[in-house]
Amino acid sequence: MNKVNIGGVPEHFNLAWYLTLKNGEYKDKGINLRWNDYYGGTGAMTKALRSGEIDMAVILTEGIVKDIIEGNPSKIVQTFVETPLVWGIHVAADSKFQTIEDIKGTRAAISRYGSGSHLMAYINAKNNGWDLENDLNFEVIKNLDGAIKGLTENEADYFMWEKFTTKPLVDDGTFRRIDNCPSPWPCFVIAVRQEFIDNNPEDLKIILDIINETTSEFKSIPSIDKTIADRYKQELEDVQNWLSITEWSQKIMDKETLNNVQKQLFDLNIISEKIEYSKLIHKI
Repeated sequence: MNKVNIGGVPEHFNLAWYLTLKNGEYKDKGINLRWNDYYGGTGAMTKALRSGEIDMAVILTEGIVKDIIEGNPSKIVQTFVETPLVWGIHVAADSKFQTIEDIKGTRAAISRYGSGSHLMAYINAKNNGWDLENDLNFEVIKNLDGAIKGLTENEADYFMWEKFTTKPLVDDGTFRRIDNCPSPWPCFVIAVRQEFIDNNPEDLKIILDIINETTSEFKSIPSIDKTIADRYKQELEDVQNWLSITEWSQKIMDKETLNNVQKQLFDLNIISEKIEYSKLIHKI
C-alpha cells in the first residue's frame, strides 16, 4: 500500500478530507493517505512541500503561486475551494484601534513570511490606498495561538485570519473584528510535488476522484452544519452562513484566473516575475 502525505489547515474547509479518511476510501483503493495538520498555514506547507515532508497540500492560492515562482518543485493540480476566503481583520478586544484607518502603519501579526496572513496584508493595504513601503510592518507569530498572545500582550496590533475560524475568539472577547477583506480569487488549491506527479499519476487521480466526489455533494450531507459546528466549536448560525457563501471545485484553475492572481501579486511586488500558466499547473 502506497503511503501519501498530505497537509492542510485544521479548519472546516478540509472536513471533506477527514470524512473520506474516516470512511477508509483511500485504503479501499490501496492508498495509505496520511493527513497532517499545519497550524502555521501556507508558509509551513510550502516549506514541507519543498523538503518532501508532504507530497500534497491543500493550500492558499496566493501562497503556492508565489512559492512555485520562487522555486518550489510543485504544481497546482486543481482548485479546491472556488469562492474567495473572507479574511477577518482583528485587533485585541481592548485595543484602541477601531477602524482600518487606525491600523495604518501599525504592526501586522503574520504566521510567517509568504503565508496568507502576510500576503493578504498587502491586499488590504492596496484596497485602502496605503503606502506599501511605509504603512506595512510585520511581526511573525507562527500560528493562531501566537496571534492571541501577540495581540493581547501588545506584541502586534492587528491580525488577519479566516473570519469564521476566529469567530469564537471574537465571541469570547479575545479579539475584536474591525473589518473583512475577501481574497480577490478562488482561495484554496491542491498542490502536488512534481516528483509525486511523475511517479504516482494513478494514485493522484484516485485521490482527486475520491475527494471531488465528496466535495461535489458536501452541502447535501445530512446535518453537515451540525457536524461542522460540533467539530470546530462554532455556532450553528455561523456555520450555516459560511456554507451559504462557500463553493468547492473539482476543476483546474483556468488560465485567466491564474494570470489575474499573478498580475495582482506582481503589482504588489510580492512576486518578482510572472511565469507561464503551464509552469504553475498540471492537468490530470
